[in-house]
Formats: sequence, structure tokens, C-alpha cells
Amino acid sequence: MKSRRILLFFIGISMLLTSCGISKSKHHLPDVASYNATKPVVTKQSDSAFVSGRNSFLKNKQGLWELYVEGDPLEIGLSTGALTDSLLKKQEQIFFSRIEDIVPSKFQQNLLRNFLKWYNRKLYLNVPNEYQAEIYGISQYTSHTFDNLAPQYQRNLYLHGAHDIGHALQDLALVGCSSFAAWNEKSEDGNLILGRNFDFYVNEAFAENKIVAFINPKEGYPFMMVTWPGMIGAVSGMNKEGLTVTINAGKSKIPLSAKTPISILTREILQHAQNIEEAIAIVKKRNVFVSESIMVGSAHDNKAILIEVSPKKMDVYDVPNSDQLICSNHFQSAAFKDDKRNQFQIANSHSEYRFERMQELLSQNTKINPQIASEILRNKEGLQNSTLGYGNEKALNQLMAHHGIIFKPKEKTVWISANPYQLGEFVCYNLDSVFKERKTNPLLSFEEENRNIAKDPFLQTTAFKNYKKFKTEDHKIDVYLKNKTKIPFDFIQQYQSLNPDYWVVYYKAGLYFYQKKYFRLAQENFEKALTKEVTTVPQKLAIEKYLKKLKRK
Repeated sequence: MKSRRILLFFIGISMLLTSCGISKSKHHLPDVASYNATKPVVTKQSDSAFVSGRNSFLKNKQGLWELYVEGDPLEIGLSTGALTDSLLKKQEQIFFSRIEDIVPSKFQQNLLRNFLKWYNRKLYLNVPNEYQAEIYGISQYTSHTFDNLAPQYQRNLYLHGAHDIGHALQDLALVGCSSFAAWNEKSEDGNLILGRNFDFYVNEAFAENKIVAFINPKEGYPFMMVTWPGMIGAVSGMNKEGLTVTINAGKSKIPLSAKTPISILTREILQHAQNIEEAIAIVKKRNVFVSESIMVGSAHDNKAILIEVSPKKMDVYDVPNSDQLICSNHFQSAAFKDDKRNQFQIANSHSEYRFERMQELLSQNTKINPQIASEILRNKEGLQNSTLGYGNEKALNQLMAHHGIIFKPKEKTVWISANPYQLGEFVCYNLDSVFKERKTNPLLSFEEENRNIAKDPFLQTTAFKNYKKFKTEDHKIDVYLKNKTKIPFDFIQQYQSLNPDYWVVYYKAGLYFYQKKYFRLAQENFEKALTKEVTTVPQKLAIEKYLKKLKRK
């Protein structure tokens, strides 16, 4: 509710300012005069295989889409848009329908539309023209259904700041990532290895069509990244020089205008840096509008570092006397670690807990290899293997990740999880073989099947089946609570039995009984919730506050 009030406050302020300074941004288009504007011709081989010249888009047997595109920025954008056309329109529908779920009022949607126009008024000034051109190319294939929100190009440009805006306004409600790196004595062969979970959750449908994009630009290094239709920014990726990037959100102030989206900055690093020094130089050139930790791994340097950035400053966190690096959602460098917001984040969120859990698991495994890295990313238990309940954000595997990913930069090898979450098969790709020469049959998968990591056995358990049912029932109880309708008593018993170690099932039952003035049952459920591992300090305080009210009643 607090974040909703903050959002509406800023929307209200923006309504007063919508006439100020947005005209240029509304009509701006990138300079594409020097690029090839020829529209690509796509041949549909099947419902899951499309070809356009040397470019291709196909779905492999694990359900991952593999995209290969090459050329100048506009060519890459047009080819990406043409090949992913139907998925692009579907993904846009999924994203904006989610916005309608969060903001159902037409009046508030209109306020939000005006807010976005005002908030993004400087976005085009902070995104390099080559990426604007690529976004422009893709936008030619987006739906006209949402033109009332903004024209195709502006709308697609705005979406590249969605991670940052959601992160700032919703205060990490969508983002809680975990990543680690090991090298020298800590890795099995002495070479750098990195693993990360990208816990960016919109809804189940949003993660259905994951794309492993292999991009061969005219300028810069060929690279791969994990993405979704319409997204050209990098959240997880590696280039052919063996340089990797992943991003972890930090505690942010709410900024007054959009600048360079983090994913665009990391895309620039992927495409134009071959080592840590060059990555740092690129970050210094850009102004961001949220706080973020960028983990950069380098085959040339055989180590990883964190570049920590905020709208006002940046710092580099290096570990010269160590052979491992861990990152969750708080800062560690000298410039940020004692910051009040950062200390608040450590004390009140689940970031420090996940950080300590990664330390614990890395200490239990003296030599990290891809199999062990996958097991760490899939770990669902808490400190000292305690039970957290499935879906608890204190777990490394929160059963919500868009993807898990493992890099071996020196080998130019990467493993990407297939659905669901990071539980499906980790599919292996080698960048040298992908970019060495285009295969004679573009309808064959790029994967190195003999190096894939098997599915998590958890998928075959009753616990996982119960968890899937729990997610459906959890949504139902949210609707019951919102509408203050009567819930069948056996529904609550069934709901709690599906995920009995998760504090949320008792908390929500307590809320229902409190609503209905069944105070004894409310007290019993709130007390039961406190016997479980409650995710954050504010959530624990909220339960204790209800118990104090109940004692007075």
C-alpha cells in the first residue's frame, strides 16, 4: 500500500507537469540514416522455426527460444522484430495486462500514462543512438493495441526502463537476485565460474518465452544474453571475449526522471568491453537513475568484481585477497556500505540472509564446477538447511526466477535454465562454436547437448505438485481478502497443507479471521506464522502489531 501511495503521489505531481518538457521526447526518433532499413523477409518453417537470410529463431526441445541476428543496429532490430513477431505482440499483452491488474481504475491508468510520459522525458537523451535504432527496428513489429499509451517506438523505449522504475517505485517488489563467482583455488579447474538467479517476476506467463539471443553486431564483440520478446537490454550475458555481466538491484531513492536504464548500460558493456577495466570506463560515461550492483566477470582477468552505481556515485568492489565473490541486494564497496539506505536494506530485507546462505554453501563446496553451481542456484533451504516453506524470498531458489545461468568465461561456455524457474534442464551453449560460422542448417539448435545439466529431481516430487497448486490457491485467498468475501473453512485447511512450512499461509488465514472478527482463530494463526521463518523485519512487525490489537480486543 505504501508503494501504491508513493506511486499515486508522483503521478499527481506529474499531472501538473505534463506540459513541461515532454514535447521533444514524445516526437523524438533515432537517427537511422546510415543504417540498412530494408525490411527482412521471414520464412516460417514451422510454428517454432523461422528464418530470414542468415538470421534465425527457433524453439529447442527444452522450450528455450534461440535467436541469432547480425548486422547494424537497425538491421538487428528489424530482424529481431520480424522473427519474434507473434511472441512480441503476446509479451506486450502479458505485460500491460499485468499493469491493468495492479492499476484497474481507468482514471488511475490515465494518470499513470501521463506520469510515464513526464517521467521518461529525458530517457532518449540517455540511451545511445545505436540502441535507440535497434529499439526502433523492433518497435515496427509491436502491436497497435496499446498506441493509446504511447506510440510504438516511445512505448518500447519506455519498457526498457520498466525494471528500473519498478525497482524504484515498488521498492524491490519485483527483484531479489542472488549471484556468486569463484576462481583460482575455489573453482574446480582454477578458471572463473559464475552463477546467478534472475528473480524478476511479473507473472507465470511472462517467463514462458525465454529467449537466448546470440547477437553478432557490425561494431563491437559478438555476445549472448538471456532476454524476452522486445527487450534489447542485458540482464545476464557473456561476450566472445569471455566478459560476463549480471545485475542485482540495490536500495534506491525515488528519482525524478529516467536516465540510462541499467539493462542498456550492461548491454553496452557486453558489446563494447573485453575486460574489467574497459567495463568500468563505460559505466563512468553513463548516468543511471537507480542503484544497482553490476557483477562483471572476465576471462582476461580471471576474476569477478562488482561495479556499484547510484544516480550520484559509483564504486568498484574488488576482493584481491579472495577467490570468491558474492552478491545479493545490498552494497559492499567503501562508497556505499555505510550508507543509511544500504544499512536499512541489510537490517530489514532478506538480502543479508541470502548472502550468508551463499557463503555457507560455497564453504561446504571447496571446488565449484557447473553441476555444483546449479545445485547452489536451486537450493530451497535456509541457513543450516532449515525449512523456509516453498516460495520464501530468503531462499536462493524462491521458485519464481525468470532464469538461472552459469558462466565459464575462459571456455566461452554458458548454461541457461529451461522452465520452470531454474528447475528445468540447464542447456549448454558455446560462443566460439555459435559465432565461428553459421551452421548449414539454421533449424538445428545451438546447444551442446552432451554438456547439459539434468533437471532438478524436485520437479517429480509431491512437494512441487503441491507448490504449483498452492500458487493457485494463494491467488484465490488474495482475491477473497481483497473482496472481503466468505472463505470455506476447509479451503483454509487445504491451503495451509499445501505449503505448511511457509509463514504466509498462516498470516493470510489470520488476516481473514481478523476481518471476520474470529479473534481467537486470528490469534492462533498469527502466532503460528511467527513460529516460521518470516521473510523480512517489517512483515514480522506487522504480525506482532495484529497480535497487540487482538490482546486489546
